[in-house]
Amino acid sequence: MLSFLYKEGPFTRGIFRRSANAKSCRELKEKLNLGAEVHLACESIFVTASVFKDFLRNIPGSIFSSPLCDKWVSVMDQGNHEEKIKSIQRLIEQLPRANVVLLRYLFGVLHSIEKQSEDNQMTAFNLAVCIAPSMLWPPTPSSPETESEFTKRVSILVQFLIENCCRIFGEEITSLFGDILIRCDNREDGSGKICFSHIIYVVFMVHLVLSQSLFSLHLT
Repeated sequence: MLSFLYKEGPFTRGIFRRSANAKSCRELKEKLNLGAEVHLACESIFVTASVFKDFLRNIPGSIFSSPLCDKWVSVMDQGNHEEKIKSIQRLIEQLPRANVVLLRYLFGVLHSIEKQSEDNQMTAFNLAVCIAPSMLWPPTPSSPETESEFTKRVSILVQFLIENCCRIFGEEITSLFGDILIRCDNREDGSGKICFSHIIYVVFMVHLVLSQSLFSLHLT
């Protein structure tokens, strides 16, 4: 799933922002739940992106880990640019290994999309606004005003992570998905055939990330 988003996302206008058909999302999740073979090339990329965000929202405690919630939302208030990077790296070291692996692949995808933002209109800011609510949330319910402010702070954090992911995760984040033949056209509707040499399987991630998810994640 992530490799598909990595290949197609940079060339899809509004990826992670445009809404997907609810019925199609439900059907795809049902297929994944049943362990059925899924051909993502036959699905709208907006459906795939929506299902992936739903997966993130169902990770117990969030991918950033709720116990570290206060530290995450305050990290952008700390020091200069370099100190922020070091603070984030220290927080990442406190996460379960599975979360770190998934974060690396996720930000590899977001980085590749952001690099093509002139065409796909998804800047680091726009990506952060769309995906941040799926990555961290307060451990306890709060007022709408408080939640809105919290979401803004998380969005600023995620934007910083996208813009500095090579410093935070290492330069190898740009080559996690291997040698892929990238298609050169810019598609707006997310439909049609995929033009790439092969699909890379990102293995073992689901079983490591969580055992209580609402559906299984296929990363093909």
